[in-house]
Amino acid sequence: MNTRNLITIVSMMVLVGTEVFAVAIAAGWALAGLLDLGDTVGHVLMVLFSAIAVWIMVQLWRRAVSIEPIRAAAPAARR
Repeated sequence: MNTRNLITIVSMMVLVGTEVFAVAIAAGWALAGLLDLGDTVGHVLMVLFSAIAVWIMVQLWRRAVSIEPIRAAAPAARR
């Protein structure tokens, strides 16, 4: 296992994840407040936007692991 790449990816995921989930929750809260939809609809919007944030984070993980592999590659055969 390549721990250097793993630490890099996890650090990036924490940074980006914090921002993505903060935007998701703030957007749900702001839309509910702006349109005077009430607390229940606001919470539903927060959950909906958080589900989208989870999808974004999964896609980011897949792309990051494809660029910075965390598993050791098999050694190339010598000729």
